[in-house]
Amino acid sequence: MADVVEEIVQQVQENLTESANAAATNGTTGKVPSTPEGMALAYGTLVVMAMLPIFFGSIRSVKHHKEQTSTFLKTGEKPDTMTSKDAMMFPIMASCALFGLYMFFKIFSKDNINFLLTGYFFFLGVMALAHLLSPVIGSLIPASIPKIPYHLSFSQGPTEGVKDDKKSYLIDYKFTTHDIVCFIISLIIGVWYLLKKHWIANNLLGLAFAVNGVELLHLNNIVTGCILLSGLFVYDIFWVFGTNVMVTVAKSFEAPIKLVFPQDIITNGLAASNFAVLGLGDIVIPGIFIALLLRFDNSLKRKSNLYFYATFTAYFFGLLATIFVMHVFKHAQPALLYLVPACLGTPLLLALLKGDIKKLFAYEDHPEEKPKDAKKSDKSSGDENSTKTKKETKKKESKKTKNQQTQSSLITKR
Repeated sequence: MADVVEEIVQQVQENLTESANAAATNGTTGKVPSTPEGMALAYGTLVVMAMLPIFFGSIRSVKHHKEQTSTFLKTGEKPDTMTSKDAMMFPIMASCALFGLYMFFKIFSKDNINFLLTGYFFFLGVMALAHLLSPVIGSLIPASIPKIPYHLSFSQGPTEGVKDDKKSYLIDYKFTTHDIVCFIISLIIGVWYLLKKHWIANNLLGLAFAVNGVELLHLNNIVTGCILLSGLFVYDIFWVFGTNVMVTVAKSFEAPIKLVFPQDIITNGLAASNFAVLGLGDIVIPGIFIALLLRFDNSLKRKSNLYFYATFTAYFFGLLATIFVMHVFKHAQPALLYLVPACLGTPLLLALLKGDIKKLFAYEDHPEEKPKDAKKSDKSSGDENSTKTKKETKKKESKKTKNQQTQSSLITKR
């Protein structure tokens, strides 16, 4: 009996030591648990990586806005901006895409889907990174290396026998030798990610996506921005707290659409695998609104970019609040739950205090102008109405004078 008891006690001790070792290595995932220093380093780096695309993307968006305006004045081609209707439809379309991906991951093989998505985002990532590196590489290349321009065009038409048939360009791309250098560097980084899926390559492509998104995606006015952020505020809360769809897709989706940093980098170095994650949507969506505020600051022609820096700081504290709540409750948090009130409330409150609320809501990147024909018709109708009124007043005055003359003649006869 004593031998049986000793065997049971020994077996229990072995089970306890195995479970302790499994807990030490973070159980089923095999991830090494993060130290407080490693967590602080990981989340601090994520915050910095989130702030940089918004700052530099906003500055680049101002330059891009000027280029769009000059192109519009030369060619009359109206730039593409997000309208209020687009902003209302965006959360619905994003929900459909998210749930579609979730069903794909449930029905089909995750590896096959990620193979297709990786190829798609590889191509987009290389182009985005080349566009981001173009001004940097161009400034580093010595002047002795010639900058030879090229123009790649592929057109359709004109039809034979038709004189006025215009060409439609399917490809119309201008580039230089400096752009070719940028493309080669970006291609190397893209192949590195494609083969190794290393987190550094992922972050380089993710940062390129974020900067280009903030630079090129333009909200036309503040109302559109408020509609977009409010809709995605509800979208993020529902899909994170209401279902497991968002978390499942984020864990299954292998593409550079998120920034990651290892929490165990202190212990494992570059081969670390326990990552802290921040989605690019939590950077780009508030970022395009903050970039709009920078363009609004420039339209005011004041010395300080007050609205931009105030909202940029509010975004920073919103990110800190997200990380703090996630660390306390040990659960994934919808970052827009904290970022949207910070990014919307700060400029609106500041505009009320500064007396700029009317200017804020009246600002448009590309104001809609009335067509010239309508203006002419308005003027002509106004002129016709004025001439009619003048004629009527003249007739009335002439009648009055005739009546006065007849009355005076009668009085003289009497």
